[in-house]
Order: sequence, then structure tokens, then C-alpha cells
Amino acid sequence: MNRIDQRFAALREQGRRALIPYITAGDPAPEHTVGYMHALVRAGADVIELGVPFSDPMADGPVIQKACERALRHGVRLSDLIEMVREFRRDDAETPVVLMGYLNPVERMGLEAFADAARDAGIDGVLLVDMPPEEADLMGPVLKERGLASIFLVAPTTSRARAATICAHGEGYLYYVSLKGVTGGAGVDAADVAQHLAPLREMTELPLCVGFGIRDGASAAEVGRVADGVIVGSALVSRIAENAEHPEAVPGELEAVLGEMRQALDA
Repeated sequence: MNRIDQRFAALREQGRRALIPYITAGDPAPEHTVGYMHALVRAGADVIELGVPFSDPMADGPVIQKACERALRHGVRLSDLIEMVREFRRDDAETPVVLMGYLNPVERMGLEAFADAARDAGIDGVLLVDMPPEEADLMGPVLKERGLASIFLVAPTTSRARAATICAHGEGYLYYVSLKGVTGGAGVDAADVAQHLAPLREMTELPLCVGFGIRDGASAAEVGRVADGVIVGSALVSRIAENAEHPEAVPGELEAVLGEMRQALDA
């Protein structure tokens, strides 16, 4: 049982919902990322999704696209993200960290080299947006051997048959995309989310976590009533962008946004 499974088991015992923030590694500059991760933990993060900067983040809207651009201007690569997690682990051995990104950087590093480095640095799970479950038989065992969870996305348009395939291969938690479109889009409809989560609960015992459209405490609480966790990205990344010239102010901003969501979820 890795850190992700341990965290969700503890949350179930406590009757609480997971709060999973996302930030892009190296945004606005690489020396700030580890400090931002610690700020997220102080604000109540249960799991951190750390994004790999990529030149063509097809699932992401303008906010996260620009975050990738800022990080890439500093030359931040997958290997740098892995070192950031290693540094984070010096002071935090408990908070699960999920690497979120795209296949290309992993393939360039080499799957086994990546998996070894991720394990050694203290990464707990891998969510590659463009890795379909059909590829899981190749990549999944390599990750599993090293204790890394393979985490998958399910969308509102995913067919029942395909959702069953995804659930069969998924580990850690299932990331349900609440909206048709990209990150940072319209607000989330909890009733619609509940309708889509119901059949997934018949297919898997994995925690069902909902992302896209979580903007504030109210939307987090609304989704938390029907999901096992909420995932927030653009609302945090936009605060980083607003303070890109004053990165020392960002931890307080992140704590304010995430802290409100934590309080709303726990209430």
C-alpha cells in the first residue's frame, strides 16, 4: 500500500473528502516550486498533483498553458520535476505526490529510467493525460513493480465499456473530468457529476475524484457531497500567474485559496 492508498484509507476512516491541488513544476521559476508544495500541505492538501511542463498540453486551458510556458522559459524538464520531489521529501515523507503530464517526456527519458527515478525521488503515482488504457499493459507493470500507481481520466463522454476498461487498469484514484473541454472552463454541475459517478461506483472501488471547474469553497463543497475528492488546478495556477513578479507572495495566496476549500469540504 503506497502513500496514496494510505491517505485515502485514512480519509475514509475520518469521513472526509480528499483535497488535491495541482500546480505546474517550475512556474514561475524552478526555485519556488518546493516551497509552494509545502504551502499547499499547510493549507490542507491530501495529495499534490505536480504538472510536467509541456509545449502542447492539449487537455489544459490558457491558465495552465501559460504556466507551462513560464516554466519552459526556464528550461524546466521532467528530470527537474523529479529532483523537486526529492527535495520536497526531505521535509515531507507523508504527503502523496502524483506526477501529471503527457507521454512524450516520459518516452524521451525511457520508461524504466523514468520509473526508477520517480520511485527513488518519492513520487507515488503517474497520471499521463494521453496514455490510453490500451497502453496500460505495457506501462502499467513497469510502474507497479516500483510501487507507482497508474491513474487514469474518465470524461463525461466516456462510454460504459471504455470506463470499465479504465477502471480495471486504474490505481490510486480515478480522475473524473467534470466538463467537456479543457481546464479552467465553466463551473461544475454537481448533479450532473453525481449522475456520471453512479455507474462508475458499480465498476470500481477506487476513490472517485473530480476535477475541472472547482473554483472556490462553494464549488468544492458541492462536489465533495457526491465525490471522494476534489481536484483544483487553474484557481491556484492563476494566483501564481498574478504574482509572477512577486513569487514570495504566492505561498500566502495558495494557502488562502486552498484553505477556504479545505474548510468548506470539512464543514
